[in-house]
Amino acid sequence: MTASPLQGLNELLDPWRHPGFGPERFVPGFDPRSGGDRSTVLVLMESPGPATIAQGTTAISSEDNPGPTATAFRAARIESGLAREQYLRWNVVPWALRRSPTVSDLEEARPALGQLLDVMTEIRAIVTFGTPALTGVMRHFTLNNDARIVPVLAAPHPSPANATRYTEKHLRAVIALRHAAAL
Repeated sequence: MTASPLQGLNELLDPWRHPGFGPERFVPGFDPRSGGDRSTVLVLMESPGPATIAQGTTAISSEDNPGPTATAFRAARIESGLAREQYLRWNVVPWALRRSPTVSDLEEARPALGQLLDVMTEIRAIVTFGTPALTGVMRHFTLNNDARIVPVLAAPHPSPANATRYTEKHLRAVIALRHAAAL
């Protein structure tokens, strides 16, 4: 019997939610409509946003979430041709911060990114959305001698709060996702 593509990923959630050194953290679940650990593309945002946090214990990191960021990402993903089961959407800092991640946040979350990448054995590309996501991935690769290196494409964060013109944000997201899908 084949294991669920979320089984290995879901095993990561409890330690991230209940760290041994601090209070419980909000970490959404993985999208069951994604490719799970069999995904070839990892899409990384920054940290769970307000619309995800508002969903409480049933929240997942998904393009189906309410809010303009998920809507903008979904439109770009569909236009790019990246199949839903080809990618996993996640956050470079998997727990809620309610602000942009700092370098300290990225460092605290770096082991979680390594654990995620260890489970995702078929990954061929990472697409980052926003500077913190790109910085977090680069810190993981350049501070870890044993990191498995995969191509990284960076696009502006799709949030309306990002001042980059909408047409440019959308075009860059579409092209980055299209390139990742082709790898």
